Amino acid sequence: MDPATTPATTHATTPETAPEPSSDPSGALRLMEETFGFLHSAALRTAARLRLADHLADGPRTPAELAGATGTDRATLRRLLRLLASRGVFQEDEAGAFGLTPAASALRTGIPGSLHAAVLLLTDDMFLRPAADLAETVRTGESAFPRVFGTPFFEHLRTDDAAREVFDAGMAAFSGPLDDVVAAAYPFPDHGTVVDVGGGRGGLLRSVLLRHPGLSGVLFDQAPALREPLLAPDELTGRWRAEPGDFFTAVPKGDVHLLKHVLPDWSDDDCVRVLRSCRRALAPGGRVLVIDAAPPPGNAPHPGKDLDLLMLTALGGSTRTPAELATLFTRSGLRHVRTLPTPGFASIVEAEAAPLD
Repeated sequence: MDPATTPATTHATTPETAPEPSSDPSGALRLMEETFGFLHSAALRTAARLRLADHLADGPRTPAELAGATGTDRATLRRLLRLLASRGVFQEDEAGAFGLTPAASALRTGIPGSLHAAVLLLTDDMFLRPAADLAETVRTGESAFPRVFGTPFFEHLRTDDAAREVFDAGMAAFSGPLDDVVAAAYPFPDHGTVVDVGGGRGGLLRSVLLRHPGLSGVLFDQAPALREPLLAPDELTGRWRAEPGDFFTAVPKGDVHLLKHVLPDWSDDDCVRVLRSCRRALAPGGRVLVIDAAPPPGNAPHPGKDLDLLMLTALGGSTRTPAELATLFTRSGLRHVRTLPTPGFASIVEAEAAPLD
């Protein structure tokens, strides 16, 4: 699996496990497959916590060997691996040893494009517990997180250092594979300033600056998120700066404002506040780029549809379609220009300043 072109979220069925419609006319097998999805996530999280993929980096090993290396029960570990192998994560050979598949390889740590931290984030209690209260969220239309944890999501992160660490590391891993994809897919200007709004550790800004040597950049986020920026290589010295602040109030001036995986965290009204901040700071002829898993219409699976419910239950936000984003642009003094697909799971939704009345 190439993490840049495969969503970190997984669907409950795969080509190997999903029954053909003709073999499951009642849909019962498919329904049960979906019902067991919580066990698939739990198994994946356990594999990540045990770092099983790291232990298989040099080749297949038996459950007994893996149990010895991980301090687990051999028989129970085999049952875990058997389920994951049926999902395409790990594979069992004729000798009973388990090895890596492309999906399992993405669970390795310390490799480019690793999704290990993303899996730990997306299967963490901060998302699982609100998701378990989805029925109440659907009834009320309100995020479950304050009901479950007693405080809004980002307030929880501000007061829980461990949760903040899991979130920052997971988001960097989840969105990191998109950075080079976006930097290559969009025709950035030859010169000017790129502002990575809510940019976290700055992976996207780093990719953009490396590909476009005439640009300078500003990494803008709350101070805790700026502690360990990724823009360290010598070739970027003097071309960027970090600036802490609140994007609801104001953002640095620039020619291109990047909003990658920012707007889904917030309500429509809050998104308009962020976009208006960008509109006020946008240079003449500048652009705002929203990089999100904007789901298309239709019944086909799309990671944006999974992420939409994740945002709903945990943050009260939404993963918006291009048309929905265009509506927010209009409210913010912007105008939708185009939507560019990428080889990854996200699209680039471009906006420019609308004429002021």
